[in-house]
Amino acid sequence: MTTFTSSLPDDLLDKLAKASSNLKMPKNKIIERALNVYLEQLDRAAYEKSYKRMANDPDMIAMAEEGMAEYLELLKEFDKE
Repeated sequence: MTTFTSSLPDDLLDKLAKASSNLKMPKNKIIERALNVYLEQLDRAAYEKSYKRMANDPDMIAMAEEGMAEYLELLKEFDKE
């Protein structure tokens, strides 16, 4: 594990210290969890943005519709078996 040093505003460090005490969890673990949650939210926001962009792309819509038509045919064939 790599050591990382950073500075934070005093009020944020106070909140972190209180949370650490209340949760009986080391400050670095709280920061690690919070950073993971934040980075996951950034990823989700990027996915959402790309899906919204694709929703307006006529080529992507055509490909999706074509794929759904093929999927429907496969389901029909499966039901016949």
